[in-house]
Amino acid sequence: MHIVCLDLEGVLVPEIWIAFAEASGIPELKLTTRDEPDYDKLMNYRLKILKEHGLGLSEIQETIKKIEPMEGAKEFLDELRKLGQVIIISDTFTQFAAPLMAKLGYPTIFCNELIIGENGEVTGFKMRCEKSKLTTVKALQSIGYETIASGDSFNDLAMIQASKAGFLFRSTEQIMKDYPELPAFETYNELLGAIKAAI
Repeated sequence: MHIVCLDLEGVLVPEIWIAFAEASGIPELKLTTRDEPDYDKLMNYRLKILKEHGLGLSEIQETIKKIEPMEGAKEFLDELRKLGQVIIISDTFTQFAAPLMAKLGYPTIFCNELIIGENGEVTGFKMRCEKSKLTTVKALQSIGYETIASGDSFNDLAMIQASKAGFLFRSTEQIMKDYPELPAFETYNELLGAIKAAI
């Protein structure tokens, strides 16, 4: 029995924070998990910038409404779901993910929660569990599943390495150079073929 675990941003949809950085004109918000491996540090940095600029959840959600899945992403996901179960494991937040899940045909997603103040200010965040991607694939393995995983960033490496088969997808030159043992793909057809071969 197998289950496919996919990252969301950079794999199926564009990076939310980069889109918001461009929409808000705040280049500091372009930093992602491709640049900063420490997720807590990255999120606290983002929250500080939001507070400095007086921006809250509604402004970010306005940007998210305009984000479309990457070309071919929904079709890739549809094909993958014909082969078996797929879970998106993301460090994003339920408040960000909902409109994107609608555009992807409502796949299963495990992600985190933002803490929102009465005035709509993002005051904090609650992670689903520690080392959420690795913890999730280990939990799936503990109930009898073989996991196949793919992602693009530093925070995906642990789940990729812990899985029966793991692949980088549209990753950075640095990550591909640092982890040459991980197969790296640029197109959905390549990734789908590799996953089919691993099943």
